[in-house]
Amino acid sequence: MASYVAFLRAINVGGRVVKMEALKKSFVRLGFSDVDTFIASGNVLFSSRAKDTAKLERQIEKQLEKDLGYEVSTFVRTVEEVIEVSGYVAFSGSDVESARVLYVGFLAAPLSREAQTALGRMASDLDRFHANGREWYWLTWAKQGESKISNGAIEKALKVRSTLRGMNTIVRLAGRLSLQTQASRNR
Repeated sequence: MASYVAFLRAINVGGRVVKMEALKKSFVRLGFSDVDTFIASGNVLFSSRAKDTAKLERQIEKQLEKDLGYEVSTFVRTVEEVIEVSGYVAFSGSDVESARVLYVGFLAAPLSREAQTALGRMASDLDRFHANGREWYWLTWAKQGESKISNGAIEKALKVRSTLRGMNTIVRLAGRLSLQTQASRNR
């Protein structure tokens, strides 16, 4: 049995309110175990015997569209991958300390060279970007509303779907996952 995190796009934003209990039920319907949520922004922890994350993403997307009535892009990572993302250094420590927010964007596949170039062209005095594997990172010094950049604008430029989380959320989630992994090893 492997442990995963599904990062869901379009959960509790844009007027689409989804109770975490409803999300849990959707995942249980798929036969997953150890289903739990982490904050109300569409982060679902679960276990499955399946090893193919792309197949898991498609299964979850179909179930959520059936249950919620709209498309929910899904990005599945193993616990180890989430922990790795939480420790990845995309920007210098001094830049991260001086910036307002560091975001992580989750993707279904690594960005093409063309998309990486498009991401780089979006950089400004207030916004910097970096891509690594199936994630992209956005460091911003802008207050909400000051930047012309948004996840939607980035998706349009990159021509792919993604979902954003603040790095603080990913670090907290990775800490929880590390504790759970350690506890299960000690059993």
